[in-house]
Amino acid sequence: MEYIILVGVLLLFILLIMGKGYIDSKISEKDFIKKLYENYGTAATREYKVGELDEHISMYYQKHQEAQQIDNITWNDLHMDDVYYKLNYSHSAAGDEYLYYRLRTPWQDKEELDQFEKHVQYFMEHADERVAMQLQFAKLGRMGKYSLFEYLEYLDTLGERNNIRYFLAILLVFFGIAMMFYSAPIGVCVLLLSLARNMMFYYKEQKEIEPYISSFHYILRLMEAAEKIGKEPIAEIEKERKELLSLCKAMEGFRRNSFIVLSGSRSGISVSSNPLEVIFDYARMIFYLDLIKFNQMLRMVREHLPEIDKMVTMAGSLETVIVTGEYRSYLQGEYCIPKLLSGLEDTECCLKIEQMYHPLLDNPVKNDIEVKRGILLTGSNASGKSTFLRAVALNAVLAQTLHTCMASAYEGSMFRIYSSMSLQDDLESGDSYYMVEVKSIRRILMQVKEAEQDGKRVLCFVDEVLRGTNTVERIAASTQILTALAKEHAVCFAATHDLELTKLLGSVYDNYHFEEEIIEDDIFFPYRIQRGPAVSRNAIALLKMLGYEETLVKDAEAMAETFLQTGEWQGSVSGDQ
Repeated sequence: MEYIILVGVLLLFILLIMGKGYIDSKISEKDFIKKLYENYGTAATREYKVGELDEHISMYYQKHQEAQQIDNITWNDLHMDDVYYKLNYSHSAAGDEYLYYRLRTPWQDKEELDQFEKHVQYFMEHADERVAMQLQFAKLGRMGKYSLFEYLEYLDTLGERNNIRYFLAILLVFFGIAMMFYSAPIGVCVLLLSLARNMMFYYKEQKEIEPYISSFHYILRLMEAAEKIGKEPIAEIEKERKELLSLCKAMEGFRRNSFIVLSGSRSGISVSSNPLEVIFDYARMIFYLDLIKFNQMLRMVREHLPEIDKMVTMAGSLETVIVTGEYRSYLQGEYCIPKLLSGLEDTECCLKIEQMYHPLLDNPVKNDIEVKRGILLTGSNASGKSTFLRAVALNAVLAQTLHTCMASAYEGSMFRIYSSMSLQDDLESGDSYYMVEVKSIRRILMQVKEAEQDGKRVLCFVDEVLRGTNTVERIAASTQILTALAKEHAVCFAATHDLELTKLLGSVYDNYHFEEEIIEDDIFFPYRIQRGPAVSRNAIALLKMLGYEETLVKDAEAMAETFLQTGEWQGSVSGDQ
């Protein structure tokens, strides 16, 4: 009787803990949903670990590389890591990784962008449906340290696995139990030894497969999220819902009895520990339940890699739709939906942007630009040339990826986008700055040539062409390079300090400039783009403002003025100065 009471009390205790865990999880979920409504459109606050973006979040992109994506040089030139951090509102690894892929993969199909836009508008206007989706993405959560695709890549390292050795170890346990009926002391010894052996061996095996178990847990959560999304009564994404349910059905065997290896903890919304899980853990150790099931699941994962990939793609793309809408809400109307030209509309290269700004600047100055051929941008140091180039390039990328521009209006062709701006010496290869620059520009020339053959458009950005060599050769080579980039199917934005290029390239490039204002021995930059080549110089003026000797400044001004009038340098330097 006492034992029955003890067992009853124990069961009641377990039920109370389970009940509390369930209530806590529901309260946590309710609070999370409340935050989804209240914090929609506020600044993204997620913190990232060092290397997380390049080494892990980028894995989906690395496994889905294709022609004409944003290459590494352009990505780094535009500081796209920082742009990603600013606009990522994802709650799942699938959303994180697909958003990164999307930002590096501009659409070239207007119909795909139109469909994307319809989804974005729908979830911006239907908060309840959006929150229902975000809740599922939060339950899906993240993997932790590594990407799912990193785990899948190394599945083959496990080789072929079978369960024979596990079954033999289980038989040893039952042999010990059976021996107790013949000789209790011997049976107990055999049982204890077999249990000890099984638990030690279990930890060794479990350590080997633990990373892969983590990936299986994520796949199971992915299937659960896909099924929940598939059952949401959202007509706008009916096609996606049906396909998600179809993928889940194809992998149903993977999920069957998966609770054997499913941990009680999940990413996303916290779940309280379940006492039954502790008990079940001991059963796993003794009878290898999760190891046996793991081998079955491993085989099914290897057979269904395409389905898993498709499920990640669809979940990630749907979350990217919602992320785009939330970023637009954060912009509070300071954005536009681009008008992208294709087919019969796109009879010539064009780009027209009104009130454009850079999203990473706190108080940006907005500019307008309209071009049908390349522009040559001149101006003094720190006047805004490089920031302007990045703003145009970034808006072109966002126009064809998230269909969202930091401007009041954007109209342009559908481009392949490349840049050569923030280059550095390559210490690993031993290339000098000049060699790095030459190779970078050559890749753009090759893309322009390739695009000419397949009827596509190229939009490229070059900051200070060939700055790594002497003046005479730089101007000669720059003239020919920029002429080669001035094609009917290409638009090149180039910034330079070489005013000679404004005359040499006047027939194929339009001239624009930024200029400074000097007021009461101080220098100001309005950051407003203006037509024509630059006419002011600030380098020598800055020497005076910083307290250089008056004689030095006047002599420098005189030499510069003489050169501008005659085209020749006058004067010499005495050796005893």
